[in-house]
Amino acid sequence: MNTQVYRLLCYLVLNPGRVISREELLNEVWRYDNTLTTRTVDVHIAWLRQKLGENDMPRHIRTIRGAGYEFVIEE
Repeated sequence: MNTQVYRLLCYLVLNPGRVISREELLNEVWRYDNTLTTRTVDVHIAWLRQKLGENDMPRHIRTIRGAGYEFVIEE
């Protein structure tokens, strides 16, 4: 797992149940770089879902349309 994917997972896990915008993820995980786009976040989320085996049915990382992503802890 590369460093950014690991940092992304850590940031999501430390903020369960909170919708986190792509911009916030860019700032907190990548320390924002003008060459990065919000698509960067989407690609890394897809890689993370693949690593977690959640490609078809995301259970832990939910996309909140127009807002960002949310980490969900199953009860």
